[in-house]
Amino acid sequence: MKRVLFVLALVFSISAISQTITRIEVSGKIIVEGSDISGITIFNTSSNSGTITDDNGEFKLKVALNDNIEVSALQYQNISFKVNKAIIQSKNMKLFLIEEINKLDEVIVFTKGLSGNLDTDLEATKPFKPQLDALYFGVKNSKEYDFETDYKSEVNNVTVDRQHLPMVNGLNIVNVVDQLLLPLFRSEVKDKKKAGVPDVPIESIKYYFGSEFLIDNFKIPEHRVEEFIRFVESDDFDFSLLNYGKEMEFLELLNAKSVAFLKTKK
Repeated sequence: MKRVLFVLALVFSISAISQTITRIEVSGKIIVEGSDISGITIFNTSSNSGTITDDNGEFKLKVALNDNIEVSALQYQNISFKVNKAIIQSKNMKLFLIEEINKLDEVIVFTKGLSGNLDTDLEATKPFKPQLDALYFGVKNSKEYDFETDYKSEVNNVTVDRQHLPMVNGLNIVNVVDQLLLPLFRSEVKDKKKAGVPDVPIESIKYYFGSEFLIDNFKIPEHRVEEFIRFVESDDFDFSLLNYGKEMEFLELLNAKSVAFLKTKK
């Protein structure tokens, strides 16, 4: 009898705790390259409630820390993530859904900064840490790479376990550099053969997303993005940083260059 009473008390205690979870309303926005942004489902599996995006790709959802959120749409692969402190504090989240890129993995929220040693010339500069409240990527199709041979040929020499890549606030940082920043910066190189930089198919250049990343994380004014790219790729630029395997070094360089760039005349 005592055991039965104990079990019943435990069940009621768990039920009471689950009912006292306070959820706050956060605003969100879906960003895609196309115009099909309405009717995308955002579902909180922890509270069994959800919503859909309006014609502007915006939505509101009540969440609590560590709630599981699922995003689903016919044209994109479903993604899921946990609500982290950044989302709770900002009451905002931004979801980038990319249909065509196959290299990005489904991401998991992971709240810690980048690791590694900074070059001596960066000691006086704050280490790069993405400042987006939340950034998630939905990817359609296979888990394997699916790019033109001439564009991706160098990747065969890179042996990286993609399941253990550095992640910051839910951002698979190496994949973001590979997919958004490298094609953007490579496209601005005039003499690619001399610089040892492979050609970039136009469909691989996600200009909007790459620019958005530079604007949000390095505070580059929207109208100065191309100017910043030219500033980075000045005479002393090491073009080998545009190859795979040097993503973290490239980010640190961008961080240092952005500080110098923002001090120049607008």
